[in-house]
Amino acid sequence: MEQLVQEFQNKNEKAFQKLYGMYHHSINGIIYNIVKDANIADELTQDVFVKAWQSSESYSAKKGRFFTWILNIARNTAIDKLRSKAYKNSKQNLSADFFVNSIETNENLNDAMNAIGIKKYVEKLTQKCIEVIDLLYFKGFTHKEASETLSMPIGSIKTKNRNCIQELRNMILN
Repeated sequence: MEQLVQEFQNKNEKAFQKLYGMYHHSINGIIYNIVKDANIADELTQDVFVKAWQSSESYSAKKGRFFTWILNIARNTAIDKLRSKAYKNSKQNLSADFFVNSIETNENLNDAMNAIGIKKYVEKLTQKCIEVIDLLYFKGFTHKEASETLSMPIGSIKTKNRNCIQELRNMILN
């Protein structure tokens, strides 16, 4: 994997294609869980890989796995899209059917976790950890929005997030 990422950083197109093939379904799934629109998710998935290609020199294996790096690019890209004025304007006159079909269920979280292979680890966390991770990472909430949704102080959300992610990290690496 290290060699493949190194080739990607050296702008090898075959390495790009291989990494795209390995990760595009997972990245698309994460983006879709945030934007709830398949066409936009497809478009943003392409954008994420282009951004990763253009800024590949900023990836460092010392800071974490390649997948985590590109997942963060995807999450940020999707959140930026949600916050964009053009996106908000395009959603102003939606029918009620859109909202009925986009109601969140536990299956959405389970699908997202399965897509990136961490479901078995997340299931071992406390319910509050699962809720925080779901809102922040799978639904694209800000800390403030998660704080309001869970009726917790923002500092508690940040602490819970940090502790839960550390707990996940320990489970995965051990």
